[in-house]
Amino acid sequence: MDIATIIGIISGIALIIGSILLNSGLGLFLDLPSFMIVAGGTIASTLIAYPMNEVLKVMGLFIKVFTFKVSQPEDLLEQLVGIATKARKDGILSIENLIPQTEIDNPFLANALQMVVDSVSTNDIVRVMQTQISLLQKQHKLGWEIFGSMGGFAPAFGMVGTLIGLIQMLAGLDDPASIGPKMAVALITTFYGVIFANMIFLPMAAKLKRRSEKETLNMNLLFEAVMSIKAGDNPRLTRDKLNIYLATSKRENTKR
Repeated sequence: MDIATIIGIISGIALIIGSILLNSGLGLFLDLPSFMIVAGGTIASTLIAYPMNEVLKVMGLFIKVFTFKVSQPEDLLEQLVGIATKARKDGILSIENLIPQTEIDNPFLANALQMVVDSVSTNDIVRVMQTQISLLQKQHKLGWEIFGSMGGFAPAFGMVGTLIGLIQMLAGLDDPASIGPKMAVALITTFYGVIFANMIFLPMAAKLKRRSEKETLNMNLLFEAVMSIKAGDNPRLTRDKLNIYLATSKRENTKR
């Protein structure tokens, strides 16, 4: 469970609602037509821009953001060095009994180890693993691109709703008393668009991109380990090779 995402969304909504309640009633900011314009327009534009099946997959990623936790490279390193040590000491076939449990935790690694045990050629293992990494990157890129696009569509439809409200307001200038309330309703649509974009869609795009970078780093670390095990490297050499990725991970975390 990603606690940071949940805390961020809840605290953001709470702060906005709290600030509204301190100055006025919440009912002033509730308007169903404005919500329909922003939400409906954003969904419609997304379906126009991307195929239905891709949008549905990305909605699945939205749930995954809250439930899926990316493994830490440090934990993977120790696991991989342990596998390399066993393979070096007892032979490649000795790691076959580790595959069933590994498949539950990490199917990518389990599949690679099975190919090593089955004496698949190094070139074939490289091709399969690199293809899997590439496909994962493409899937994740699609995810953050769609959420990024939705982050652009929402404010645009907020402005559309505001323009509709302004047109309706100008059409009723013969009643000066109604200008203020109509103007307020017109601006609510822009408010909804900005909230949707900056509270949900754009942060979700950034979260998915960052998570993709972490998963790609982990998969490259696994790839390096499998190649080292396949080559029969000394476990100390395997650790040295993997420590390069660990250092990269620490540098990235420091930057962010």
